[in-house]
Parts: sequence; structure tokens; C-alpha cells
Amino acid sequence: MTRTDDDVDLDSALDPLVLALDIGSTATRGGVHDASGRRVRGLQHKVPHAFTVASDGTSVIDGDQVTAEVEQVLDAVTGDPRLGTRIAGVAMDTFAASLIAVDAAGRALTPCLTYADSRSADAVATLRNELDEQAVQQRTGTRLHTSYHAPRLRWLAAAQPRVVAGAAGWWSLGEYVLARLVGHPLAGTSTVAWTGLLDRRTGEFDAELLAATGIGPEQFSPPRDMTEPVPSAAPARRPALARAAWFPVITDGFASTIGSGATDATTLTAATATSGALRVLLDGPADPLPFGLWNYRVDAGRTLLGGAINDVGRAVSWAQSTLRLSPALADALTAPPSDATPLVLPYLTGERAPGWVGGARAVLGGVSAATDADALFRGIVEGVAMTYARVTDELHPAAPRVLEVAASGRVSNDHPEWLQILADVLGRPVTHVTRRRATQRGTALLALDVLAPDVPRAPRTTGATYEPRPAHVAHYAGRRARFATVYDALVRG
Repeated sequence: MTRTDDDVDLDSALDPLVLALDIGSTATRGGVHDASGRRVRGLQHKVPHAFTVASDGTSVIDGDQVTAEVEQVLDAVTGDPRLGTRIAGVAMDTFAASLIAVDAAGRALTPCLTYADSRSADAVATLRNELDEQAVQQRTGTRLHTSYHAPRLRWLAAAQPRVVAGAAGWWSLGEYVLARLVGHPLAGTSTVAWTGLLDRRTGEFDAELLAATGIGPEQFSPPRDMTEPVPSAAPARRPALARAAWFPVITDGFASTIGSGATDATTLTAATATSGALRVLLDGPADPLPFGLWNYRVDAGRTLLGGAINDVGRAVSWAQSTLRLSPALADALTAPPSDATPLVLPYLTGERAPGWVGGARAVLGGVSAATDADALFRGIVEGVAMTYARVTDELHPAAPRVLEVAASGRVSNDHPEWLQILADVLGRPVTHVTRRRATQRGTALLALDVLAPDVPRAPRTTGATYEPRPAHVAHYAGRRARFATVYDALVRG
């Protein structure tokens, strides 16, 4: 049965309340949630932003700008005098793998490098020659890649040696914001894990990688679980936060998983935003850990296993802006699969999981004079589904208990028909998680696990569950074999 978002009026909200902040790629958002995890109606706010990018691989955002955005959100959602001091906690997630150099006073020496900054590509190649990448991945759960700190720090040492010499610390964006707001750069375990420097089993920094960067562990914030908030340091202008504890910053991937209802190893989440990811929460580290995936420590007892996909909503948006599509795209997505549909490898901005071919580009196959724009769009969507399937194949040996795929995000909300294609390609049921801001909800739920562990949580809001159709599963098995052949010939090289 379809459920709709279950926002609640402030007068009916269950105490304690939590203010959840979500700093994403396109905006800073925040809102108040009650003890059951429901959003409090009218106490939500959003401030859009964008990364600064350049052709050399630059992808940055200003830390002070984001801090100001968080201040705007806090002012907007705490101004209702009816709140009193009912807010018991403030929790924050941010996009993962961010990096800011700070001096001894906590002042920024660099803009925030985002996960998409690729200027350290040459340092990745150097480190792969110096280190055993498979051994590094088995320890840290991460590959050597421009999204992680070791290559970035090597690149900065060569490109900006004065910055490195003057840096007293290396913080994530969330740590920087919290230092400005409450005086403490509180780093959640997941935030530190996404640096690529944390041992997924011990929770300690990896000595070999630190030696390769020339940076000591004292320059990083120690990882803290959500059970370790700090007391309130609320400014006088926000009396609603006078009694609120502040939680360590976590990553959006961890929060999104929890917010989509995936709290154990039986549910695999499929995030379907501009980029995408498949994630499953495990007790302890993944063993075996496939070479194409990552496995992040998220707290003392759990890890997150999965893989990221660059082009999901980005591929859909490219098709919508480039092709002369008909208004009836739902018809193109609900039509039976056809051998005449173009075979598309949708690597517009390179591949992450499972092949990690950063220079990969899209391949269009089987296009003829009879191919129209809608058929090409269908091929792109099928190609996206097959990229998810490639990650799922690698993930299965380490997470064999998966029973359900829970899909959330903009693409699934805008084009729910594509979820039937995904179910047919995966050969698994796919449940549509319809709740908007699942990431923000997950951040609130993780704080509520500490503040109100005994209060029952409102169920996640869902739409249809799409069951795989056997004839279509067989069709896509053949398509996937062709996809693999083309990938090996033209992408893997």
C-alpha cells in the first residue's frame, strides 16, 4: 500500500525534537523532526548552492559560505516561539570525502575540496606504483582514488607546499562548520572513514597511508560515534537550542541508508539522485571485500558495503536536455523490452564502482536510422539499471542475506516506471521509498537512537513494490552479457 509523507504539526509532535541538517551537492537543508522521526510541518528550510568547477578537475565550495548557509537554516527553523527548549539535539550530515586545510586557529587555508575534485589523478597513479592497492583496500575498505585523502594530500604537497607546511589540521566540511558554530570539529566515524585513511576493522588511522602522505594522525580529528555528542553551545539569538546536544557530523551515504529504512543486511538501498549508489549495512566488516566496492566503518560495530555510480540522474538529465523526447516518457519506460533498443553504457563522467575507470565515456550501440529519441532514452535508462546490476553482482558474496532493494531519490520519484526495469534487470523486488529528504530523516533517526531509544519510529513512506517478471529477467540477462562484452572491449581497454 502506498504511504505518503507523514509530516506532523508542532502541537502534535512527540518530544524530544531533533534538528537535522543536510549539506548536499546542491543545497544546505535543515528541519525539525519529532521523536518518531516525522518532519515537523513548517520548520524546514533550504539554501541552494553549487560547486565551483573548472576544466582542470577543480570542484570546490567555500567553507565559510556553507557555514553562513547553515546559520540561515538554523535561524529559519528555530524562530517559532512555540518551540521553547524542546529541541534536544542537532545532527548534521554532509556530502562525503570533503577536505579543508586549517591553521592552528581553525581558519581555512583552502576552499573545501569536494568528492568530485580530480586534480590529484597523477598522485593516484604514483601511489598505485608505490603501494599494494588491494592490501590498502582490504585494510581501509577504499581504493586509491581522487575522492580520498591520500592522493589529495600528495598532490597538495607538490602543488601548494606552503599550505601544507602551514596546516595544523585537515577537516571535513562538517567539522569546519561545527568548529565555527560550537567550537568543536566533531567528526563522526563515517566521516573519518570516507577519508580513505581509517582501518575498517580497528578504527585506527592506517599507518602506511599516513606515511605515504607525510601527515601525522594528530592532524586529523579522532572518529566519534553518534553516542558521543557535546553539550549545547547555542548562541543567545537561538534560545530554542539552549538545551540541545550537538552530534558528530556523519556522511550522507550513511544517513541515506538509515533514512531509506535499511537498518540491517536484508535491505539493499539504491540511491537514485544525480549520482547513485548501492549500499547495505553490515554487522562488522565485509569479508570477502570485492575489489570493485568500498566498505566504510560507520560506528564501533557496523560497516557500510557498496559502490557508487557517477551517472544516474545526470544521464537522465542529459537525455532530457539533448534529445527531442516526447512528452509521454512513461510510455517509453513501460513498453516491453526490445532487442531494437540501443545498448548504452552510460558513462558520461567516468566510472566508479565496480571498474573504477575514471576516463570512461558513454558508448551507444545498436543505433540505426529507425532509432528515435524515446528509444535512445529507454536504452540510457536500461544502461543505468545494468550499472546497478554490475555493483550488485560484486556485492552478493559479502551480503548474501539481501531480500529487498529499497530505491529512493529524485530519479525514482520523477520516473517511478524505471523501477520495473531495475527490478527486471536485477531479478529482485524493488520497493519505491517515496519519502523526500530520506537523508535528512536518517540523520535525525541516528540522533534519536541516542536521545529517544524507546520511542517507536514512524514507518518509512513507500510506494509500489515492483516484482521482477521472468520473461523480462531472461531478456536482460542477454543484454547484460552484451553490455559486459562491450565494456571489456571499449571501456576496460
